[in-house]
Amino acid sequence: MNTLTILALSWQHILIVAILLVLLFGGKKIPELMRGVGSGIKEFKDAVKEEDKPGSDKTSSTNNNNNTPSN
Repeated sequence: MNTLTILALSWQHILIVAILLVLLFGGKKIPELMRGVGSGIKEFKDAVKEEDKPGSDKTSSTNNNNNTPSN
């Protein structure tokens, strides 16, 4: 079995999911939910871009943990 065949959705599946979403959340709540999902994706992409910048090294290179006992 091909994995893509299992995960493929036809237009009937998408229609059923859309009808269920409208029934569960109502027409007014769906745009609010999608706006929240969109802002979450945007924040995630911004965080990934910020982490990939060459000047933003998040590792602690000034960590002064000496393993000497302090008596």
